[in-house]
Amino acid sequence: MDSFNATLEKRFILVGFSDWPQLELIFFIYILIFYSLTLFGNTAIIALSRMDVRLHTPMYFFLSHLSFLDLCYTTSTVPQLLINLHGLDRTISYGGCVAQLFISLALGSTECVLLVVMAFDRYAAVCRPLHYTTIMHPFLCQTLAMASWVGGFMNSLIQSCLMMAMPLCGHQLNHFFCEMPAFLKLACEDTGGTEVKMFVARAIILVFPVALILGSYAHIARAVLKVKSMTGRRKAFGTCGSHLLVVSLFYGSAIYTYLQPKGNYSERDGKFVALFYTIVTPMLNPLIYTLRNKDVKGALWRVLGRGTD
Repeated sequence: MDSFNATLEKRFILVGFSDWPQLELIFFIYILIFYSLTLFGNTAIIALSRMDVRLHTPMYFFLSHLSFLDLCYTTSTVPQLLINLHGLDRTISYGGCVAQLFISLALGSTECVLLVVMAFDRYAAVCRPLHYTTIMHPFLCQTLAMASWVGGFMNSLIQSCLMMAMPLCGHQLNHFFCEMPAFLKLACEDTGGTEVKMFVARAIILVFPVALILGSYAHIARAVLKVKSMTGRRKAFGTCGSHLLVVSLFYGSAIYTYLQPKGNYSERDGKFVALFYTIVTPMLNPLIYTLRNKDVKGALWRVLGRGTD
């Protein structure tokens, strides 16, 4: 009981970017700007998807879930980073660290599954256009969205429990938030093959969805090439291209971070890659999906009262 209480009272030091003290103010300003843009952009997509009836489609239903995910994901890490950059206290309690690890991992895992669901939606729209409304029934969309959230949180629960069962040596995390690879660096020993089990779990949640997405887009590409109309091809490639770009940004950085053996993981590089997928990618997602999207632009003007029906 005493050891359990001692564990709960333990605090970790988040090193963050203290190796570059001269850059901390610059980091603080840019991260605050990016975070503000993330909040604004993703909130705008959620609001437009709810307010405009023309956006009540499966594509924007899943896109609003993705925006909500990005809002939660950045909020689970960025405020702590801003506090650390601005203040002298860089510590976080054991309970707070475990909570941050669980939540960030759950949200990241949920996004892995949700991107597969969005790829399936694009497959149905391009390859089965006549049956699209029948296939993507509202009940199926809600079920797929719920399955993404449940699957993500179950994966996080399994990995977090495995991580917490490993003995930790030290109290200094060379990172700006409590992330799995940084935690593994503190592991004293692995007598039960826990690290291997965690690696297999990470591989499943990352590699399997990528394979499904690539398979979906192989069918989509084949179907689009059969379309004789250049306008039809351009429209199909436009909507699918946005999703592919998001997939590339998210999975590229996630695979680099989570599928490296512990011995090859660079804490210095890992921090900058983590900045990319916790701050930059959630900020870019609204721009990627809406920059050339006439539906969202039209919805925005209608909501502002300047459009015509």
